[in-house]
Amino acid sequence: MKTKAKTPELLINDVVSDRKSKSIRYAFAFLIAVMFITGCEKFSGIPSDGPLTNTASIGLELIADNLVSPLSAVQAPDSSNRLFILDQVGKVWIIGADGQKLAEPFADVSSKLISLSPQYDERGLLSIAFHPEYKNNGKFYLFYTTSPRAGGPAPGVNWNHLNRISEFKVLSGNPNKADMASERVVMEIDHPQGNHNGGTIAFCADGYLYISVGDGGNADDVGAGHVPDWYEVNAGGNGQDILANLQGNILRIDVNCATGYLIPKSNPFVGKPGLDEIWAFGFRNPYRFSFDLGGKHQLYAGDAGQGLYEEIDIVSKGGNYGWNVKEGTHCFNTDNNSVVRPTCPDTDPDGRKLIDPIIEVNNVANPNGGIATTIVGGNVYRGKTIPQFQGKYIFGIFSSGFTTPNGKIFVSESASSGLWSYEEIVLKDFSNNLGLFLKGFGQDLKGEIYIVGSTQLGPSGNSGKVYKLAMVE
Repeated sequence: MKTKAKTPELLINDVVSDRKSKSIRYAFAFLIAVMFITGCEKFSGIPSDGPLTNTASIGLELIADNLVSPLSAVQAPDSSNRLFILDQVGKVWIIGADGQKLAEPFADVSSKLISLSPQYDERGLLSIAFHPEYKNNGKFYLFYTTSPRAGGPAPGVNWNHLNRISEFKVLSGNPNKADMASERVVMEIDHPQGNHNGGTIAFCADGYLYISVGDGGNADDVGAGHVPDWYEVNAGGNGQDILANLQGNILRIDVNCATGYLIPKSNPFVGKPGLDEIWAFGFRNPYRFSFDLGGKHQLYAGDAGQGLYEEIDIVSKGGNYGWNVKEGTHCFNTDNNSVVRPTCPDTDPDGRKLIDPIIEVNNVANPNGGIATTIVGGNVYRGKTIPQFQGKYIFGIFSSGFTTPNGKIFVSESASSGLWSYEEIVLKDFSNNLGLFLKGFGQDLKGEIYIVGSTQLGPSGNSGKVYKLAMVE
């Protein structure tokens, strides 16, 4: 049994500071980093040659508003038909089976959070996951960022914050209230910079908890807290390192224990070189991921790119997803991150193939044109309301810039090989975009999909909304 992780970090999306050569960076230099951002009129990557599906009657049904910065929406596996809304500022709200938002939050960790910048922040309350046996044991898990521990990743450099995953229980006798005194810390991870935390936790059908962890922050996977890796051509390397820390990975742990967590014996690096918690590696900032409720229950992760390419990956056991050797399907270049390096390896020293994404979208900063500042991973549609979306993957982009809330969502068609096609979902009654910074997705137990976001770049105001993707007249 392990009582805590060995050393790493986790949270929301991408950074303005990453765009070192872009004028945008200077206009927003006061921001710690920029999370999820998006794009616009012109497609790059592999857009669809023709319509994947008729979206003329698809729109959004308002589920909740007056939130601050909602990041996800999930349903508890307890047959109550309640929807739980996660707000970045530290609160979890309930939408009852009658469609009404309860007056008091289900859970509140706002007093435990590190102080957030209202202009923009990637930290906060990032994810919630309900135990598969929640109906019987009342256990759920939160991923949030709190004040840093003493010390730092290098002499004279302090940690930026501490990422914490904790177990809580519902209050005995009141299913609409969490017992906040029941907190049991499962894992804590020191984080060197304020961005690239990853930040999703979710249970798979195998009963284990999966956790996405970014590369530690900064641009290019370099700086204090970023170790060298095997690929000496590019500086940095948390994404490719599996020995020194948990950064740049998706983890898999067993939380069914009294203290800390257990390591599933089937994890890929058990008994081999590599930290036992790691399920897959080679990620930059896998901010949002989800499991398909049907099919093979595959794990789909949106990984935020540096400045040229954004990607969606299907994540498999022990897989190496390339960062920072590659960005999307292209060779990354730390010497000049706005220019693709002519060549790079396609396998790592242990013979593992660097796995390419299933979806690639050009970043808005790409000199060849692009539509996304940051990609936002979504869900495979398994509902019944929109039959033409059945089995297709829905994802989005944060917005087409840092000042206008104009996020968009897309539907993608699977391919037997190579990159998947995708097209924008043109929503009825929404002129050309969501009118929000898209901050995440949600899915209920019936497979229906929810869209969450706000008109504010950072965690401030009360413009946060939750919509359900629906057929409209």
